[in-house]
Amino acid sequence: MTSTATILTADYLLTMDAQNSVIPEGAVAIEDGRIVSVGTLEVVKASHPTLPVKRIDNALLMPGLINAHAHSGFLRGTAEHLPVWDWLTIHINPMHRVLLPHEAEAASYLCYAESALSGTTTVVDMWRYMDGSARAAEAIGTRLVAVPYVGEHPDYNYFDTLDMNEAMIETWHRKANGRINVWVGLEHLFYADAAGQSRAIAMAKRHNTGFHTHCSEAEVEVGGFLETYGKRPMHVLEDLGFFEAPRTMLAHAVWLDDAEIELIAKYNVSVAHNPVSNMKLASGIAPIADMLAAGIPVGLGTDGEKENNNFDMFEEMKTASLLGKLRHHDASAMDSWQCLRMATSLGAKAIGLEDEIGSLEVGKRADIIAVRTDTPRMTPLFGQGPYFNLQHNLVHAVRGGDVAMTMVDGQIIVEDGVLKTGDIKAIIADIHAMAPAHFARRAEWLAANGGGTKQWISEKASVA
Repeated sequence: MTSTATILTADYLLTMDAQNSVIPEGAVAIEDGRIVSVGTLEVVKASHPTLPVKRIDNALLMPGLINAHAHSGFLRGTAEHLPVWDWLTIHINPMHRVLLPHEAEAASYLCYAESALSGTTTVVDMWRYMDGSARAAEAIGTRLVAVPYVGEHPDYNYFDTLDMNEAMIETWHRKANGRINVWVGLEHLFYADAAGQSRAIAMAKRHNTGFHTHCSEAEVEVGGFLETYGKRPMHVLEDLGFFEAPRTMLAHAVWLDDAEIELIAKYNVSVAHNPVSNMKLASGIAPIADMLAAGIPVGLGTDGEKENNNFDMFEEMKTASLLGKLRHHDASAMDSWQCLRMATSLGAKAIGLEDEIGSLEVGKRADIIAVRTDTPRMTPLFGQGPYFNLQHNLVHAVRGGDVAMTMVDGQIIVEDGVLKTGDIKAIIADIHAMAPAHFARRAEWLAANGGGTKQWISEKASVA
């Protein structure tokens, strides 16, 4: 996939630099997939007079959104109205037991296409058989942080293994012109035995890559850690050495107390906040404002299609803002700029790519989206002056369907709301064709195994 040298311009340019600069009639010059100039169209044209100009009318340009925690899949709308532990045992783990590699790859095609169409340029995806996910990201043109769904424990031998994870690193890390990165993953600490836990940490260190896992999503987990280790989750992770990885990112972190927040702020630890998923599974409201105040990089994630039920990061920004206000009973909490940063520049820091993506600045990769400004949701729009409301409209009004263009590495992959790098109808048709057989196999497994899988702790575990 090659990029074209060009100047891209629109009504407004939202840079998401340290000053949250907004440039009316702004432009970026792009060469070899990187941004080489930022400013007004007049200034950028003067510095690069030979580059062609592509104007997107009735639009604003901004950095592509970063989904810091997701799962490919095709259970959308079929795993509903259950708390997280029942949801795992009845729907999710049985799905993993019968999932086939070609199904996993088709799911990634679907989810990366949906992401691109709604303005997400980078996805941190924890999924299975991720060679297929890498092929999907390479074809669609999105940026991918691939985190294999690993279970390294006799009771969880139906997930990917650390052997598969390491092979994925050796095959795909930094491939597709650097668009694909591979991390070490564990579905959960308790999905690995002591040897697996140690090996996961060693792998991340040896390959100088990140480590990602779910933790403190449900309140019952705290009781499980206390019963098993005598300490709360973050202190256990520290004791076991997980914070010694080059980067550790925790999905959810809903039930952290003040001491745990203070602890992880001392390490290179980030958090992926998933507000829609946390609401749907009734997991709780994460103390995000406290984490941000402690200097912890927090990105936003959609979680999977089954617990969200979409990959719309604009919806996630709005929900993060509203949920933060509700937690603190403070209408000024989690303001629009903060939510935009979590989805762009701070999200990039959370995944260790702040030098490459997350803002429109010289030297960074040209991951750019255009959001329509001629919709009812963006009306009225004031991009300057005393009634400036551009950031509020983006967070509280815009939806993913308002994205007109998506560019990754200087290559346009969505234009006029149409996916240019794949056949969306064929991608959808593939899922329709394979889903019935998958669900039939899962039903057979459930019927033969008492209607669900065993989870590492019961809902009755004590909680401090």
